[in-house]
Amino acid sequence: MNLTEIPYSFIAIEGNIGSGKTSLASKLASELQARLVLEEFEDNSFLPKFYKDARRYAFPLEMSFLAARFNQLKGQLNEQDLFTKHTVSDYLFAKCLLFSKVNLDEDEYELYSKVFSIIQLQLRKPDLLVYLHNPVEKLLWQIKNRGRAYEQEISPEYLESLQTAYFEYLNQQNDQRILILDCSALDYVNRETDYLLIKNAISKEYEIGIHTIVLK
Repeated sequence: MNLTEIPYSFIAIEGNIGSGKTSLASKLASELQARLVLEEFEDNSFLPKFYKDARRYAFPLEMSFLAARFNQLKGQLNEQDLFTKHTVSDYLFAKCLLFSKVNLDEDEYELYSKVFSIIQLQLRKPDLLVYLHNPVEKLLWQIKNRGRAYEQEISPEYLESLQTAYFEYLNQQNDQRILILDCSALDYVNRETDYLLIKNAISKEYEIGIHTIVLK
């Protein structure tokens, strides 16, 4: 199947920190001639502060991400574009809830989740959610090599906690079309053959539910 003929008009790419979401979303959007929605995390002034003092800055960080992601997705997904059939995003709005569950204290998370539950109803869910799974060791290597100074102190324990939160969320969804791609052996950023493996997997038609593929 030609990639431009895929049956999904809205594809969201998700994964842990350092999994290559943005690189993959950008390549797919370019090939599809799709609208590309990229998370605007680099403009968040709380992010470097959070990595230095997580307990102090976790709540303002998560609230600022919640507002920014909601405004971006609501604007992009509700805006009609006569020249594009597809939209590709490098994040899922539900990641707000997953990161806040890991980062916030219990009472803060309870308040946050109430706000999240109200506003998420206004956003469209993706037709296909693609989750890129990589082992923590590989994520740490990729985080180190992309060289964002504020990410260099991220611990393997933090990545493992996020990974657990992602899989708990995915396993609770019974109304979404989810494709989990085990990319442990791939370098789809630098090897075109590896990118083609992912592209071919995304091009297939899937029923509602979780579909897991180990790519080699």
